[in-house]
Amino acid sequence: MSYKIVVDSCCDLTEDMRKWDNIEVVPLTLEIKDYRIFDDESFDQDDFISRMKANPGAAKSACPASDAFKQAYEGEYDEVYVLTITDKLSGTYNSAVQGKALYEEENSDNKKIHIFNSLATSGIETLAARMIKETANSGADFDEVIKKVEDYIINRTGLYFCLESLDALKNNGRLFALTAKALEKIRVRLICKRTTQGNIALAAQDITINRAMIKMANLISTELDGKDLSNQTLIISYVCCEDRAKTVANKITEKSNFGKIEIMKASGLNSLYASDGGIIVSYSF
Repeated sequence: MSYKIVVDSCCDLTEDMRKWDNIEVVPLTLEIKDYRIFDDESFDQDDFISRMKANPGAAKSACPASDAFKQAYEGEYDEVYVLTITDKLSGTYNSAVQGKALYEEENSDNKKIHIFNSLATSGIETLAARMIKETANSGADFDEVIKKVEDYIINRTGLYFCLESLDALKNNGRLFALTAKALEKIRVRLICKRTTQGNIALAAQDITINRAMIKMANLISTELDGKDLSNQTLIISYVCCEDRAKTVANKITEKSNFGKIEIMKASGLNSLYASDGGIIVSYSF
């Protein structure tokens, strides 16, 4: 059975993934006042962050239209696996679902389409996309792929982030899951994690970004203590701070022996919300 993987642009693509011949990215739209671009392969992180700094509080994003997903489902494939950012932070998942309804209304080819809610963003989408490919390539049927990947997303992946500034998240209404007490301390460096429901939860805090980054690395190492990570992956996505990303990776791997470590620039959407100096850590276990 032939299959296709469709992801939104919140998935931080690695170089090997860009070479897959059966993956398509449906981009979100990024806006800073009158400046408007698609979050695609042409995204320039340094330029975009410079524009954000010049226009504080003006950066916004828009999810793809349902028709964009419908078009992505087309083609000579028996199965389509779709992966989006958590539905708690974006309307992208709903657009993907509506795109499926539009496709099925206009076509009678019995194509199987499943939409995974990643319950996260960034590197967890990267890990989940790889799991889709690995499981489908193993010969598993459609239902088996769905069962394994959904279990993987919920029970075998984690994500933490620590940002220089939470202003972009706050200004765009993405911090509703945090407590009022945390929001009162918005200038304190907050360490946040994704929940298995796809929300943002406060994990810890510190007074400086460097102390917070080290604390985040220690939290992750403690959470993974005793686990065999020799076949697992650590992904660190960064926004204009590659050296900081390497420092965090080194701190985590002092105690957690991941088989694979990948450090890369965050996608456009993740760059917008993580902002300058932000770090997103995703991992499998």
